[in-house]
Amino acid sequence: MPKQIEHVIRDIEDRSALDAVAGPAASLVNRVTKPTVVKNALSGGWLGHALHPVLTDVPIGAWGMATLLDVTAGERGARAARTLVGFGVLAVVPTAASGASDWADTYGPTQRVGLVHGALNGAATVLQAASWVVRVTGRRRAGAVLSGVGLGLMGASAYLGGHLSYVNGVGVSHTAFEEPTGKWTDVAALTALEENKPLRVDAGGVPVVLVRHDGTVKALSATCTHAGGPLDEGEVDADGCIHCPWHGSAFRLSDGEVTRGPASVAQPDWDVKISQDRVLVRAANA
Repeated sequence: MPKQIEHVIRDIEDRSALDAVAGPAASLVNRVTKPTVVKNALSGGWLGHALHPVLTDVPIGAWGMATLLDVTAGERGARAARTLVGFGVLAVVPTAASGASDWADTYGPTQRVGLVHGALNGAATVLQAASWVVRVTGRRRAGAVLSGVGLGLMGASAYLGGHLSYVNGVGVSHTAFEEPTGKWTDVAALTALEENKPLRVDAGGVPVVLVRHDGTVKALSATCTHAGGPLDEGEVDADGCIHCPWHGSAFRLSDGEVTRGPASVAQPDWDVKISQDRVLVRAANA
């Protein structure tokens, strides 16, 4: 069975025809989420990791419990089941918004799978909304059937969501497996640094970006936590933040904290010291 499912997913990834829908839809989402306050709220930087996986538990849990009541409690659980179905439909709004924000920054095969993932979620939501309506009119059995089918579609969608996260690495920190050295490591000459011009160096096998800002040298891991973009090719703003050239994520040079999504995980920062006009770095708090 896993092999058969894998073939289905590979088929979705290879269907370039989906780009005709995915491309314009992603562009629209990016325009809507462009304001920093919107992007940050939906990405989850304030939470410390991606927001979407947290929110998905709410509609899935509500609809799952509604179906459980349908099966085990019958008429006795009709009111509670109806309430759970309705609550799940409402919870889809922020869940879908955060998911769309994350999805809009993907490309190619990953974006195609994400499109189908979203379409299945949409279909499941329509069925659950229809279930709530028919339950209100007293047709509990019909509502139970609609909820059951909707829950099945949600399960298929969740499988694709798992593939996106655990196979394609969407939402996973791209610095998670770095092994930063705790020893002071000579990485560059101080004279090689120009004001606000990022410089990529190597610290014991880990790429690090050095930035001289306001006369002080700062260092962060050079691989963007969001999607692996090269921070050393980004720009430094007047507020002391470096922007990833791929998706616009911004990080404070002083501590690596996210100041603008889509990144949700802080950038690993490094201690810096200057010795005899040489720049040395080590992992912060080593």
